[in-house]
Amino acid sequence: MQSPFLQHVQDLFSRLRGRSLVVAGVVWALLLVLGAVCVAGVFQVPIGTPAPEGTPPQGQAQVASTATPTAEAVGTAAPPATLVLPTPTPDQGGGTTLDPLPWGDFGYGIAAHGISMPYYTMDQVKDQLGLTWVKQQVRWDHFSTAPGQMDWSGYDAMVDAAAERNLKVLMSVVGAPSWSRTYVDANPEAAPPDDLTLYVEFVGQLVARYKGRIHAIEVWNEQNLDREWDTAEGVNAQRYVEMLRLTYQAIKSRDPDIIVISGALSPTGVVATDPDNPERYTVIDDFVYFQQMIDAGFLNYADCVGVHHNGYNMPPDVAWDEGYDDPTATFRGPFDSPHHSWSFKSTLWSYHDMILEAQRNTPLCVTEFGWASSEGLGGTPPGFEFADDNTEEEQAAWDVEAFQLMRRWGFVWVATLWNLDYSYKGGLGATDPNAPYSILDLTGAARPAFGAIATMPKVP
Repeated sequence: MQSPFLQHVQDLFSRLRGRSLVVAGVVWALLLVLGAVCVAGVFQVPIGTPAPEGTPPQGQAQVASTATPTAEAVGTAAPPATLVLPTPTPDQGGGTTLDPLPWGDFGYGIAAHGISMPYYTMDQVKDQLGLTWVKQQVRWDHFSTAPGQMDWSGYDAMVDAAAERNLKVLMSVVGAPSWSRTYVDANPEAAPPDDLTLYVEFVGQLVARYKGRIHAIEVWNEQNLDREWDTAEGVNAQRYVEMLRLTYQAIKSRDPDIIVISGALSPTGVVATDPDNPERYTVIDDFVYFQQMIDAGFLNYADCVGVHHNGYNMPPDVAWDEGYDDPTATFRGPFDSPHHSWSFKSTLWSYHDMILEAQRNTPLCVTEFGWASSEGLGGTPPGFEFADDNTEEEQAAWDVEAFQLMRRWGFVWVATLWNLDYSYKGGLGATDPNAPYSILDLTGAARPAFGAIATMPKVP
């Protein structure tokens, strides 16, 4: 399967000829942003025939960063290692005492391929990592091949496993089936249904089926890209906000306790239009699109604002305009072509500031973040060369630091790391664009970030 990043680059370059292009940074570099943030929607369907439930892969995760695969055959591996977690302390970050968050405990979470081996996976999330939230993407198009038909079995098992372990579940609902939409261009991509109420009805069914066992729903994903919003009218914030409004009402009418999260945007730094139709936008910079959503009233229909950012080769505490440079880096985009989209810190703080300017105090839910490292994977996915600059130890340190910063900043409610296990469940090996972000390696053994997250203090 071709890398989703390469697919997007090929699509974008094929459309750029003759189009109006406004570049807020250096375009060639910022296109990497699209690839890094797009990985969240890949490989969500069950992969082949999964191993029997309760059977971890060879080389099951251990908490030590030096864990190596065991010689046990699949089907006879030992249960997940028992992890003794340190007692969280309220003193973190230079001796600062953290005040309680006004909306509730901070959510420490991770995105997992929970449909594959759900019970083993949820044991890892809860018992080994000590996290409280798990994110699962729901691909409507993969599981509903015809109107009225839906295969819930994989999700049933995942939700059951999470509920038995008292994990809170965040579901990101994406991907309208082909039967629900009519627009098809030369390079068809994901899109919402023509009739938005079809999506609303599907989400309503999801909430009704799992009432009391799912706790947050993210309404769509990276809708500022035509890769996710490939419609006749193009990328359109007003249309998205209408879908969010209808979905919010449907969710709250069925389960008012569910946290409704707006779809997280892709940090792009670029605005582009269709060469055949200059009025049709194919990509919109996330700051521009975010303001358009604010103007359309989306804060009235979101309990939490979805955010994505994958950190490239910049630490999480560095703003884009601080003049930071890593002279050892071979990927030079963030240093030679500085722009807000490279920076985790700048993205989160700018969203927060824009919300305050709108006279609201809606918290952020960072539904995808993390740092990629190609170390130990035997290769680097094309388009993810920044992962070569990050060691596994840096990945571990920055993942933990990002959790700590978000808790300390005080405007983030839930944070879900990208990702636990897509590395070995994706089946693509070192070419998998998800693998460098995973905290398990290609065999399912722990990388240093696994142990670092397991043992970090988790201040509620």
